[in-house]
Amino acid sequence: MNNINLIKNTENTFEKIKHIDENGVEYWYARELMKVLNYKDWRYFDAVIKKAKISCRTSGTTELDHFVVNNKMVQIGSNAKRKQKDYKLTRYACYLIAQNANPKLKIVALAQTYFAVQTRKQEISEKDYNSLTEDEKRFYQRDLTRKGNYSLNKTAKEAGVKNFDKFHNSGYKGLYNGETANDIAKRKGLRYREDILDNMGSDELIANLFRISQTEQKLKKDNVQNENEANKAHYNIGKNIREVIEKNGGTMPENLPTPKKSIKELEKEKTLNKKLT
Repeated sequence: MNNINLIKNTENTFEKIKHIDENGVEYWYARELMKVLNYKDWRYFDAVIKKAKISCRTSGTTELDHFVVNNKMVQIGSNAKRKQKDYKLTRYACYLIAQNANPKLKIVALAQTYFAVQTRKQEISEKDYNSLTEDEKRFYQRDLTRKGNYSLNKTAKEAGVKNFDKFHNSGYKGLYNGETANDIAKRKGLRYREDILDNMGSDELIANLFRISQTEQKLKKDNVQNENEANKAHYNIGKNIREVIEKNGGTMPENLPTPKKSIKELEKEKTLNKKLT
């Protein structure tokens, strides 16, 4: 099972509790999400929501746009009712909740993967994305990894990182079972200084996008202010993602096929075709 199929299988779990309002806007109820994430007590899940709301505010996003109070009256006995706290959540809110939930719960790790990838697909609809060719998906995911790395570098710099080659290699080592960027390039048969991300299929790019986004969240959440700690965090995130893929029968990143043409080669072909038409 490759990474795309793994995410699609996970998707069913979260999509079946999704609701659509009269305006076609999707949302999730916090109480329903709590059950899917295997939280038994609302007190503990509410604490996770509070952390997610703080993350939302810290990112400069308006909290009320993503966490809408939706309290209900529920039956508690013979003709007796009480108010029950709940929220209507956007996909982004679900993503933040998954980021702040207990990582020891297997379903939480899957939720983090799913909502991280899906949140970044919001620029195009799911239907549109699925209709793309593999090369088009590569262009799309490569653009996201490029933006993600730009944002990660800024956060890493604030965390005290100076040697960015070592920092990025820490993440690759975790995800690729000890391989550095140069090791990956050699295995793929790339030329000197050729970008390894330009020579990945959409599955492999998605795994790396998750590594990038999770590391940035980790550095911010833990307020990392030390280069060694930042490198360690990047390595551990890569390793954790690798373990999730392995536990769910996914294909290890190093075993995914390398495309015949790099992104740069495809871009040159597109430019040439435009000139000829």
